[in-house]
Amino acid sequence: MKLTDLTTMEERIAALEEKVKPFTDRSQEYDEKASFPFENFKVLKEIGYPALTVPKEYGGLGISLYEMLRHQETIAKADGSTALSIGWHMGLTKFLGEHHIWEEAKYQAFTRDVLETGALLNNAATEPATGSPTRGGKPETVASKTKDGWIINGRKTFTTLAPILSYFVVSASIDGSDQVANFLIKRERSGLEVDETWDSIAMRGTGSHDLVLNDVKVDDSDLVQYMTPGKKPATGWLLHIPACYLGIARAAQKYAVEFATNYSPNSINGTISELPNVKQKIGEMELRVMQNQHFLYSVARKWDESSEDVRQTMKPELGAVKLSVVNQAVEIVDLAMRIAGARSLSRQNPLQRYYRDVRAGIHNPPMDDMTVMQLASTSIARQRDKK
Repeated sequence: MKLTDLTTMEERIAALEEKVKPFTDRSQEYDEKASFPFENFKVLKEIGYPALTVPKEYGGLGISLYEMLRHQETIAKADGSTALSIGWHMGLTKFLGEHHIWEEAKYQAFTRDVLETGALLNNAATEPATGSPTRGGKPETVASKTKDGWIINGRKTFTTLAPILSYFVVSASIDGSDQVANFLIKRERSGLEVDETWDSIAMRGTGSHDLVLNDVKVDDSDLVQYMTPGKKPATGWLLHIPACYLGIARAAQKYAVEFATNYSPNSINGTISELPNVKQKIGEMELRVMQNQHFLYSVARKWDESSEDVRQTMKPELGAVKLSVVNQAVEIVDLAMRIAGARSLSRQNPLQRYYRDVRAGIHNPPMDDMTVMQLASTSIARQRDKK
């Protein structure tokens, strides 16, 4: 069964929910061993998931942002690391195809690989010295021109999906100039290595290792885009990040409510779900989930229905969604742990994993401080326009 063969979004969501159920059972093992969930990605490739955001003109389904986020939340409820990881490929594939960033032949060859083999793509932009690329640091990775192409040297950190990527989009400074460009580098290129450095206590299954480039030779056509560090357009696809953390929070909520409605200590008649203090926490979780879903999906629908000009005014909204959903997701998991009590800290209990994983969202882009400053500037500008 391929998701691409199904005709409606509802059918695809239902099919995906069934396929990802085993992810939940495997998630503890991947977390404890900090191993990459190859089995999960095998399933996603078999059902054609990586091709859903390939535009229709290239043979994919070209699904909406709204549908993409629904799928990402579904996967995250089963396993957060898998969802966050595949989300980068899904969003980038969608963004590149809709905006025709690369030369036609280059993007077409990439999407053909996605459709035929489930090939995966991600950016490799973060570096130890520059920090998050959203803050505008110039890459220390360097591309030097040769008579028949380029030679690239450098190291990238936080390269999510590194164990399984077929393509790396690597940002590099052009030697001898102030220019910065993105290069599409296939995994098979000589001199490309993955240094298994990922030792985070959160999202341990994302395989976000270092990418090392030692005299990697690429063709002229592999320079796919010149860019200006720090100057990013509004990008709706990055909402895959809050969708992921909403999914994790909903998994924590589900566990806590099931626990509360089944746990019956002999000190009370009935289950703890009838205790006022527990009911209060269950209600607070539900409220936060409802707020997050409405905020996330209303903005996603607005994105889908808007012109490009309107979309480029939505940067404050997109940042606000990420900030609000992620921080409330942290609160939801905390409430779930308060319901379950000290047993939530057991290594066998999924809540301790949800707690670690959901906090990783605070460090995904855009950063909270940048979003708050942007919202402040928007508010001030609006007031000035009234005068």
